[in-house]
Amino acid sequence: MIALIQKEIQSFFGSLIGYLVIAVFLTINGLYLWVFSGPFNILDAGFADLSSFFELAPWVLIFLIPAVTMRSFSDEKRMGTMELLLTKPLSLHSIVLGKYFGALLLIVLALIPTLLYIVTLSELGNPPGNWDLGSTLGSYLGLFFLIIAYTAIGVFSSTLSENQIVSFITAVFICFFMYYGFEGLADYNLLGDSDYVLSQLGMMSHFDSVARGVLDTRDILYFLSLGFLFLGFTVLKLIKDHE
Repeated sequence: MIALIQKEIQSFFGSLIGYLVIAVFLTINGLYLWVFSGPFNILDAGFADLSSFFELAPWVLIFLIPAVTMRSFSDEKRMGTMELLLTKPLSLHSIVLGKYFGALLLIVLALIPTLLYIVTLSELGNPPGNWDLGSTLGSYLGLFFLIIAYTAIGVFSSTLSENQIVSFITAVFICFFMYYGFEGLADYNLLGDSDYVLSQLGMMSHFDSVARGVLDTRDILYFLSLGFLFLGFTVLKLIKDHE
């Protein structure tokens, strides 16, 4: 499986995909946080915190991660190399995990340069170094858990079609619904007192909880369970396709 993960990473950086993912993620966040005037601009806000980044990043990742994962299995199907991959001395579970962790590592690599924002804020603070360590670390941890879930959804979506665009659109829709859909439905007060339960089915409430710097095992289990669920769906779909 390690060899497959290395192969995935090499394929990302062997073409423009890996570099584009990192460049696009950093450019979009950088422009909205430091250049464009608006609610996300840190300099306009006048506070030395990264709350606007952690509000913006989940929405950027909704589109970025499906762009990375859309080729995971759809490309193998389109090129007819899926059968060749299955002849390797690897279990189907190992193949799925290899594809998954390869994409996951690429997204984490795109996230690492944003740590420079902390250094910048530390210098901008009054006095310098005056920033909320607990909240910032919690928010980064929340983003990591969000990436775990988004990537699993993206890998699963790539098994649904040979067309990468279809896989991309499907993954964006599922990620959007799982992140904001339940929260949006709860805002309409459809279930009355049960709206809290409805909002807890979505990722936004759990991400916000972790981002506050409070580590609740329910939030961690939610994201891990969602990742395992969609990876399980991926394995089942591949088994069904090759029965």
